[in-house]
Amino acid sequence: MSVLRLSSAVMPVAALGPENPLPPLRQLPDPRGGLDVSEADAEMVANLGYGHVESLLPYTFQDGYGRETPDRELVTAVLENDHLRAEFLLGYGGRLMSLRHKARGGGPDRELLFFPPKLQLANLGLRNAWFAGGVEWNLGTFGHTALTCSPLHAVRVTRDDGTPVLRMYEYERQRRLVYQLDCYLPAGSPALLVHVRIHNPFPEDAPVYWWSSAAVPQTPDSRALMPASSAYHFSYTGKMRRIPFPRWRDSDAMDCSYPGRVDYGADYFAEIPDGERRWIAAVDAAGRGLFQTSTDRMRGRKLFHWGTGSGGRNWQDWLSGPSRAYFEIQAGLARTQLEHLRLPGRQSWSWVEAYGPLDLDPERVRASWSEATAAAAGAIGTTVPASVLEDELARMTTLADQPPEQVLHSGSGWGALERRALGRNRALNLPGTPFPDATIGRDQQSWLSLVRKGQMPTPAPALPPSSYAVGPVWRTLLEKATSDPATATWFTWLHLGVNRYHANDFAGAREAWDRSMAQAETAWAHRNLAFLDAADGHLDAAADHCLRAHQLSPRLRPLTIETMRMLITAERPGEALEIVDRLKEPDRFAGRVLMLECRAALDAGDLVRARRILETGLVVDDVREGEDPLSDLWWEFHARQAGGLGPVVSQRVREEHPLPCSYDYSVRQL
Repeated sequence: MSVLRLSSAVMPVAALGPENPLPPLRQLPDPRGGLDVSEADAEMVANLGYGHVESLLPYTFQDGYGRETPDRELVTAVLENDHLRAEFLLGYGGRLMSLRHKARGGGPDRELLFFPPKLQLANLGLRNAWFAGGVEWNLGTFGHTALTCSPLHAVRVTRDDGTPVLRMYEYERQRRLVYQLDCYLPAGSPALLVHVRIHNPFPEDAPVYWWSSAAVPQTPDSRALMPASSAYHFSYTGKMRRIPFPRWRDSDAMDCSYPGRVDYGADYFAEIPDGERRWIAAVDAAGRGLFQTSTDRMRGRKLFHWGTGSGGRNWQDWLSGPSRAYFEIQAGLARTQLEHLRLPGRQSWSWVEAYGPLDLDPERVRASWSEATAAAAGAIGTTVPASVLEDELARMTTLADQPPEQVLHSGSGWGALERRALGRNRALNLPGTPFPDATIGRDQQSWLSLVRKGQMPTPAPALPPSSYAVGPVWRTLLEKATSDPATATWFTWLHLGVNRYHANDFAGAREAWDRSMAQAETAWAHRNLAFLDAADGHLDAAADHCLRAHQLSPRLRPLTIETMRMLITAERPGEALEIVDRLKEPDRFAGRVLMLECRAALDAGDLVRARRILETGLVVDDVREGEDPLSDLWWEFHARQAGGLGPVVSQRVREEHPLPCSYDYSVRQL
């Protein structure tokens, strides 16, 4: 028997906090910039050169969280049959948080995924906030999806054999794509099946990035298995290498298929030979674990691990608590995560994934790579034959447009708003994934007014915008609104500037924000103008705009942080310290504020102030992977104390003042 029901889970959860209301004008870094791809083939090079997105807009940053994790009740959906129980977090990107294999004969159930004891947010996602564990569904661009901490629409549909299907879907605003996950557990099925469809409803081609990322427990004897003898290796060295796998370094006996034995973090993208079935698995010393396999459109497989060094341990301790290590086995459309594929206009791609328990002879798990992978391939083939997944793909493709029978959970109102904005263009009138007007909420209301009435309600100038919409449709509506004096308010000019900036019309953006300021002086226009001045190299003017913005909105922490950063960049650290001295709690002791205070103190030559911060214990809630700011501050402080910053002095300082373990978040291979 197969069951679908709504449920809930109570667990420690870091509150997401308020979204950052400032439009993300800073360009997203291109991970391919400066990357050595000399060992990539022509197909990969072409994919690497396509589809990079420069801006996070229309999304905003989710950076208002901390490290306190009180118990909270989370809405979940549960699929269950006689073999498995799957539970999904509907408010957090549809994350498959748990997949339990039911024991026979009264023994304990077995959790197949890494299930952390808390949901701790950290700065690892596109929008900053991200958490570890389960299986994450990543659509968008390089990195964790913009929707990882956002709700999805969830509905019930039923197959003709009576199997209930959990359909989760959303409109992805950055790429303008609709995606859906039809998850189901047929009666007697030994694996959870997930039919994924990505639909491009518009005539233009769209760059597509998709990776399903499963976290699994890590011990020193855990082994990752995949049907490849070579892989593309990407760490943090700026080079994409094609290497033998799992042993690749000269005169190094280390087997990289054991993540718990490697001290640095790395990504390994499997080169699966054409014609070989595509799968990846993780097993423990007893030969028990999880497998993932799919139909052939899902071409890529990847092993990611943090490494066992102090940096990797710190990241995992933060995300999931002490001594609870994990690694990830992932599957994607492209061969690596730096590539995008071209989805033609008005077309869809779909595939079926299977997740299930794997039980192997422990001796074969510890055997040679070829013997271990052959054992896993045989077991997966017996559990879920490839022909079964092909049949499921054909069957679920016919179900993909079936209208929902019951609404289980509401996602965002952005799909509904976009459908309204398109008017006679019926691209988002999709029966299988409807976006009803009832889902339009506070963040969409002013934009709905622009669609319906040609004008936006104008808030008080002290109130920040709550949301953004960008693209040709919205820019046209805003240009029209600002052409009429009756509807050309400071608010519409502000949003027109954001749209022009997003379209790389920087002169037009400046004109719009200047016009917005002519109607009402706001922190929001000052802050945006600061970005333009900084880009033009006018750092003092940029700092002045930020200072005035901070004066107009002194309690908005993201603006305080940007102002301090701009003052430091403009070599005005004393003014940054003056801002800190005027702050009230809790902003005064926020981790990133303290970090910038330390930076400003070093630049101002105030080593006493810098020492006080560093030796008290600096904790930055949203330190970024690869950023390593705490170690940089520590070494610079001690180097300055020693009287210089040269390499000889630095080496001596490193020996005399070792980096505190709590400041080490580096996972790079040296």
